[in-house]
Amino acid sequence: MDRELETPTPHQPRVAVPGASSEAAALEEELAAKLRGEVRFDDGSRALYASDLSIYRQPPIGVVIPRDLDDVEFTVDACRRRGVPILGRGTGTSLSGQCCNVAVVIDFSKYLNRILAVDPETKRARVQPGVIYDQLKAAIDPHALCFPPDPATHAYCTFGGMIGNNSCGVHSVMGGRTADNIAELEVLTYDGLRLRVGATSERELEEIIRLGGRRGQLYARLRALRDRYAPLIRERFPKMPRRVSGYNLDELLPERGFHLARALVGTESTCALVLEATCELMHNPPKRSLLVVGCPDPFIAADLVPELRALGPVGLEAFHEHVIDNMREKGRRPPGAALLPEGETWLLVEMGGETQDEAHDKAERARALCAGDRRLHARILDDGTEQEQLWHVRESGVGASRVPGVEDAWPSWEDSAVPPARLGAYLRELDALIRRHDYPYTLFGHFGDGCVHTRICFKLKTESGVREFRAFIEEAADLVVAHGGSLSGEHGDGQAKGELLGKMFGPELVEAFREFKSIWDPDGRMNPG
Repeated sequence: MDRELETPTPHQPRVAVPGASSEAAALEEELAAKLRGEVRFDDGSRALYASDLSIYRQPPIGVVIPRDLDDVEFTVDACRRRGVPILGRGTGTSLSGQCCNVAVVIDFSKYLNRILAVDPETKRARVQPGVIYDQLKAAIDPHALCFPPDPATHAYCTFGGMIGNNSCGVHSVMGGRTADNIAELEVLTYDGLRLRVGATSERELEEIIRLGGRRGQLYARLRALRDRYAPLIRERFPKMPRRVSGYNLDELLPERGFHLARALVGTESTCALVLEATCELMHNPPKRSLLVVGCPDPFIAADLVPELRALGPVGLEAFHEHVIDNMREKGRRPPGAALLPEGETWLLVEMGGETQDEAHDKAERARALCAGDRRLHARILDDGTEQEQLWHVRESGVGASRVPGVEDAWPSWEDSAVPPARLGAYLRELDALIRRHDYPYTLFGHFGDGCVHTRICFKLKTESGVREFRAFIEEAADLVVAHGGSLSGEHGDGQAKGELLGKMFGPELVEAFREFKSIWDPDGRMNPG
């Protein structure tokens, strides 16, 4: 019988792991004898995989780099027989600590990285979890198609990681989060069940449950969970573009098609391993025109968002002058900086069209919204090279947030999000909160979706600094919830925000999250804690 997962607090041990080096060595020996892929339990490999892009460091038990799905299944089986935790990983770009744990890390990026099919007619693609975003982009660009969520790490982030985190990006304003663009997943659970999941009609659901077995039991328990919590899900899940926090229990609702694939997106390897994904693609307007609006501060820029968003941009981003200042501090001279109109914060309003004239006309309509305000300075760029130079400045926000010896900025309150209509009010209060703590910070983000990236100079190297950091995170969580927002708008909850979910959803839905996890992972060995 499945048992409920006891969720540990941050101060308790996460889960039982092999206590002696001999036990880990025995697991390593078995895996090395059977797998075609790489088995790395040496100290150097464990050190390499001890961190992602977050503030957390946790050496794993060992690392497996499978060559095929048989390797994955054998690894899971061997770990299950010993009660050893596992964690699926892409390229480790996560910012909330979900890619490091005391577990056997299964790295899909090196070998399981093939595009299995692209169908321009149905606008779908099938990919293995190690496929890099730009790899698929190159395959679908000739068909004028795109996968809308395109993170700034698009040159190296994998689809497995994007699915794990429910990633977004510049063009999510056009087509939504990763969850909104997944049709099916093939997954493997810790107890060895391999199945394909997607949307499920009520008739199909009844039939699956009638057939029984582990699959039928899983579907039956998920339906019971849905039925019990449906009113609370409808009431308390924020209605906004970038709700990434929590499990996607709303995808289990009948009106959402009991979509198990989308319910698993964003589960951060805590429920099942993704073996294959069927992605939904959309038409990508071939021509672009970029309106750049210089604003005196980020708050006025945010106030413009609702009207600009209503005009249907394919991208609506922002960054503060601090991004450029930091790039210059690091000896970089971004050519895009010379293209910026007067201002302290800039909005990038990207319009798409079938022709350049169509895209330009849309940009002109957007510029007309700014024409009556003398505080604003706007220009339109139609030249592709100039547009790329400006997008490079925006994408450099993460790298520009840290200046060695000058500013030690960290993720953690990294990607909060609110309904776009609330963005200006939220930013004013967030800025006041950060200033009360006397933290320098860099700001940029997906303003069109109400998602804000803040790299803040937390004082994490002293005990008092860590205490202040915790106090700030608690206050920041209360603030975003007061504005009807999400703790995470792109990068997931991970270790950084998982503890705070009760503030956003309430204790009843947090209990529903625990039950959802235990249905998929009754032993609590998938990325525990």
